[in-house]
Amino acid sequence: MMCDTCGCNITHGNESLIRPGGKLARTQSGKEAVSVLHSLLDENDHTAKHNREHFNGHNVLAINLMSSPGAGKTALLEATIKALKADASRDLSIAVIEGDLETENDAERIRKQGVEAIQIATGSACHLDAHMIHQALHNLKLDGLDIVFIENVGNLVCPASFDLGQHLNVTLLSVPEGDDKPAKYPVMFRSADLVLISKSDLLPVLDDFKPENARQYLHDIASDAPVFELSSKDQSGMQQWFDWLFDQIEKQKAYLAEHPVASAHHHHHHEHEHEHQPHAEGNTP
Repeated sequence: MMCDTCGCNITHGNESLIRPGGKLARTQSGKEAVSVLHSLLDENDHTAKHNREHFNGHNVLAINLMSSPGAGKTALLEATIKALKADASRDLSIAVIEGDLETENDAERIRKQGVEAIQIATGSACHLDAHMIHQALHNLKLDGLDIVFIENVGNLVCPASFDLGQHLNVTLLSVPEGDDKPAKYPVMFRSADLVLISKSDLLPVLDDFKPENARQYLHDIASDAPVFELSSKDQSGMQQWFDWLFDQIEKQKAYLAEHPVASAHHHHHHEHEHEHQPHAEGNTP
């Protein structure tokens, strides 16, 4: 499950925790790696919960978009923003948090659509984590937004293991990748609330990709997520995607009406929240 071998659990979002003097710097001797990894995940989940409360406090739906590199996440966002702007009856206010190893290319593409995009350069980390999203939220005004899309780093392994505080996971499976990806990457596809078969305009060309096979593989890994075929290029299937988005916004509103949240005014003053958490044993000299 956890990718401790490539070191990608340690990101610029959480590295302060394990530096000398950091909260997780000293652990039980002999169990450092396991202990630190476990604690980093705990810290991640704590921050994710905090992020989710922050989104809820502003009535914003947060959607984590995941896929292989090049499956069409940014193209989907561009097409979605364009189409929703053109339809006055279904105008949605959208912002994007962009995770990328190095470049700002994707964020620039989103900004060209007139939408705010916060770029997070993850460096060597092959996924976003809750701490990075938390930092991004300091630079993003949530008031008046309907949806924040978090475009995760292109990777079908690590992003599935880190809660960011999102409400929903959408995983893209592009036609050029082949229909067996859900079998090969079950953790990722099992975490999806919706699977989008992207680049569906290529189905006639790449006819060894069978959407029914992809659906069967999803069924085999016990996923009951809906599966839509769509193309950002020729717009086919996009309406189903928009309907799903509006449906999720309504569900979120209904949920928040039943479970009111305290406003997130404490967002910048929450260090004290950690104090009640027991520290790892063996911290005392």
